[in-house]
Amino acid sequence: MSTQIKLASGSEIRSQLLHNSAIPHITIKAAIDEEAVKHAMLDDGAAPRDIADTLAEMKARKVSSLYPNDLVLGADQVLTHKGALYSKPKSPQDLVNQLAIFSGQTHTLLSAAVVYHGGSPKWRHIGQATLTMRVFSRADIEEYVKTNWSEIQHTVGGYMIEKEGLQLFEKISGDYFSILGLPVLEVKTFFEGYKGMDHGA
Repeated sequence: MSTQIKLASGSEIRSQLLHNSAIPHITIKAAIDEEAVKHAMLDDGAAPRDIADTLAEMKARKVSSLYPNDLVLGADQVLTHKGALYSKPKSPQDLVNQLAIFSGQTHTLLSAAVVYHGGSPKWRHIGQATLTMRVFSRADIEEYVKTNWSEIQHTVGGYMIEKEGLQLFEKISGDYFSILGLPVLEVKTFFEGYKGMDHGA
C-alpha cells in the first residue's frame, strides 16, 4: 500500500513550499482552538517552542486519527518578543500596535513540524529565525498596514518577507523557510528517509 502525505494545515504557503520541494500531498485543515491552547499553556508557564510543538502535534494527531495509514504533517508557527507570545492580529489597529512594539527590536519566529503515522508521532523539528526590524514612525507603520492588510492579516508577524514585508527589516538570521511557516528542508529530508523504511502499513 502506498503511503500518502497529508498536510494538516490550511496554509497556502506551507502547501506551496511542499510543492516546490517535490513533496506530493493533500491538504486537510485540522480545526483546533489554537488560542485556547495557547492561553492554557501560557498560564502553565510553557515555553514558546513547546507551544508551537504542541499545536503542530495536535493538528497532526487529529488528521492522523482519520487517515492512520498515511503520513500526516502538522505545522504551527509562533512569534516571541521579550518573553511575550504574539498571535495573528485581530484588526489593522492591533497590527499597528504590534509592529510599533517591534520597531527597532529583534523578535523570534519558531516554526514547528510534527509527522504522525499510524496514530503516533514519528518525527518532530522546530526551525528558528530571528528578525531585527528597522525603526519606523507610527505613521509609516499605519501606511504599511493600510496598504498590505488584505495579504498580511493572517500572518503571525503581520508581514510576508517574500513580498513587501522585506522592507521592514535590517537583519534576518536563521532558517528562511521557518519564517515562511515550515522548516521544509528538514521535512523533505525526513520524508526521503522514511520512504525506505518498513512502516507496518
